[in-house]
Amino acid sequence: MPTWTEYIFSKKLGKAPTPGEVVEVAPDLVGFHDLTGYHVLEVLESMGKVEVFDRDRVVVAFDHLSPPPTQRAAEIMVYIRKHVKSLGLPHFYDVGGGILHQIILEKYAMPEQVVFAADSHTNTAGAVGAFAQGLGATDIAATLKLGKTWLVVPMPFRIDVEGRFLRGVMGKDVALHLLGQFGAEGFSGFSVEVYVRNPGSFPVDDRATVANMSTEMGADALMFIPDEVTVDYLQRERGSSYKPPQLEPGRYVDRYAVELDRLEPLVAAPHSVDNVKAVREVEGVEVDQVFIGSCTNGRLSDIEAAARILKRGRVKSRCIAIPASYDVFRKAMELGYVDVLTKAGCVVTYGTCGPCLGGHFGVAGPGEVVVTTSNRNFKGRVGHPDSKVYLANPATAAATALEGKIVDPRPYLS
Repeated sequence: MPTWTEYIFSKKLGKAPTPGEVVEVAPDLVGFHDLTGYHVLEVLESMGKVEVFDRDRVVVAFDHLSPPPTQRAAEIMVYIRKHVKSLGLPHFYDVGGGILHQIILEKYAMPEQVVFAADSHTNTAGAVGAFAQGLGATDIAATLKLGKTWLVVPMPFRIDVEGRFLRGVMGKDVALHLLGQFGAEGFSGFSVEVYVRNPGSFPVDDRATVANMSTEMGADALMFIPDEVTVDYLQRERGSSYKPPQLEPGRYVDRYAVELDRLEPLVAAPHSVDNVKAVREVEGVEVDQVFIGSCTNGRLSDIEAAARILKRGRVKSRCIAIPASYDVFRKAMELGYVDVLTKAGCVVTYGTCGPCLGGHFGVAGPGEVVVTTSNRNFKGRVGHPDSKVYLANPATAAATALEGKIVDPRPYLS
């Protein structure tokens, strides 16, 4: 029987591909944002005519430097808007719409699809079983022009998820655990397929976090094999019906089991995503700024986890909270989470990547320590190269903001 990767590509190609084989694939969705869109369109202009193969399959969002913090960022947005209008692209999200990966996940991506976008964290759509891969701006430009692109069929690797999350443990800890076990780039050349033994134990929000951070693992893609949780999510959030195919697991290069009930809250300490430690090992480190959000952990359950802790009092570290899209922000407002965060002293906005890449809205200064729920912690990622960045789940980040130092979130969730 085929692996999930083989199943998807067999449907696209009409035959079962072989790992390592170079194939041409027609995408179901193609995306870009403000930071990469300028280069995508510049390449299209150099081809003689700016055109796309199918307007309905293109998603564009302003998210990285949004709202524009510099004159140059504003100029780029004006340039992209002109092309979006001339091309008549219907799926365009201007300032405030949300982060591209979140928008693709919550509004467009479906199981069995092939998704490409000009950003490395396109993998996020693997949460619903799409083969989603980030490509460079030149490749995306060619894909938009031709309606197809080439890729090397990755090797399949299987991960079995067993058990249930314990208190204070989230999808981020699964991602960090895998990074600790396999290292940064440890899945380079692989398509990672995740089977959840007890589907209800692993919500789509947590799946999205793991899929997102598979980029840091070097994976070509990471996909959660669709199950009843996927079906429920698509019906509830989109009104879309989907019936997963009945497939027996295929042949994999290797496999690994994650036992959720053996995990504890983790962090990636400076300056590498695979410098993984238990939170208890770094407790007491004083923190200047906390960021809760990004395409990694800006979903509703992430905001809820932070609010559950921050309702206890006011923050002692600067705290910035950014739901990943307008829809998440609106739901968080309706449920009272935004009110809790602002009363606790957090600065709250939505729909921007800002602090994740040190772009704006929370750039770290020299010597500052930052705890962030985003996906990268190398030197200079969130601002000054002399700052130190810890990656953590939203509960750990919220508890840290409350105390002004890294703390284990579990006592705050009792």
